[in-house]
Amino acid sequence: METDIPFARPFMGREEEEAALRVLRSGWLTTGKEALAFEKEFAGFLASPRRPPLTALAVNSATSGLHLALEACGIGPGDVVLVPSYTFTATAEVVRYLGADIAFVDTAPGSFHIDPAALERTLERLEQGLPAYPPRTGTGVGFGPLGKPRAVIPVHYGGLPCNMDAIMAAARRYGIRVIEDAAHAFPSRLSSGEWAGTIGDAGVFSFYATKTLSTGEGGMVVTRDGELSRRIAVMRSHGIDRPGWNRYTDGKASWHYEVTAPGFKYNLPDILAAIGRVQLTRALALLKRREEIAARYDAAFPDDKRLRLPPSGPGDARHLYPLRLRPETSGPGRDLFIRALQDRGIGVSVHFIPLHIMPYYKERYDLETEDFPESMRNFEQVVSLPIWPGMKDAQVDRVIETVNAVLGEPGY
Repeated sequence: METDIPFARPFMGREEEEAALRVLRSGWLTTGKEALAFEKEFAGFLASPRRPPLTALAVNSATSGLHLALEACGIGPGDVVLVPSYTFTATAEVVRYLGADIAFVDTAPGSFHIDPAALERTLERLEQGLPAYPPRTGTGVGFGPLGKPRAVIPVHYGGLPCNMDAIMAAARRYGIRVIEDAAHAFPSRLSSGEWAGTIGDAGVFSFYATKTLSTGEGGMVVTRDGELSRRIAVMRSHGIDRPGWNRYTDGKASWHYEVTAPGFKYNLPDILAAIGRVQLTRALALLKRREEIAARYDAAFPDDKRLRLPPSGPGDARHLYPLRLRPETSGPGRDLFIRALQDRGIGVSVHFIPLHIMPYYKERYDLETEDFPESMRNFEQVVSLPIWPGMKDAQVDRVIETVNAVLGEPGY
């Protein structure tokens, strides 16, 4: 039995090694044929017979994908984008890249996802020209951003899809764009059978080292909107009207191009795309293993006064296993629980520290800890356990034994 179990480890095999070597030996390392093939295969994986075809655009991170999607929607100064407080900073920071402002929204009670009812309330206030949040005292002075609501970024937390029906209904009522943060959500399905990340105006996936499909760094934007896809395709590569692989491989006028906008450097190189293509063929097998691990955890942990098992559904990609300590637990607290697991060689994490308590957002929008109580409740209780496809059953059992041993100590 290993003495240390990391929180996450990418599953890479000989096929991924051979794919990377193939590109190294090809003489073409940056964005080219492998990236184009990866885009087509990814769009094909997420295709639905009930909906128009998807366009997939490979990028160097989900963060850059979110930035590109918002930019393509025309988001800028004076606009407001609604974002859950309970998410990683990338979801919000891209709004500020464009000079727009953020209105945070709390999670639904008992959930890790944006609360559709709170979303509606915030949209209504913004549409009425009021601050995003009501005043805390009798002064009648509100706080938070003033501006026109233009978009919402729901986050499919941990592989479990959001309530997209309610979110899309609110977006239609208020005429705003929906950019799905699907960084955790491949391959997650909604109850309708549709893939998470394919419902809104655009969806953005992450291929970071800890994600369910990994290229080390990387991401993908998917959309059915032709105008968005054309804008993203140009802006991910300096705003140039011809992609680099076309300019360098076309025998006619290969040197000529035009800059149509001040774009970005957000393309995905072939060496990473080649790894992603192999990972894509493994997607369902890797999901099956994560489901097996989650099932072992579910069966082993008591859903009692000490613990709350994670919410899950049939379409859950099981990217995270966020165990929660119940507030009535009389033990020494979540942080000491984490330290006890780490001291015993178990890698854990916390998803997430709410953004409204981060200094930048707290100060810019005059936010207080208690402004988003459900987000804080999740943060104070949650511990993310290891759940990666390469885990051996013995490692899973050791995590289980260690969690139960710590809970069996005096104070718990």
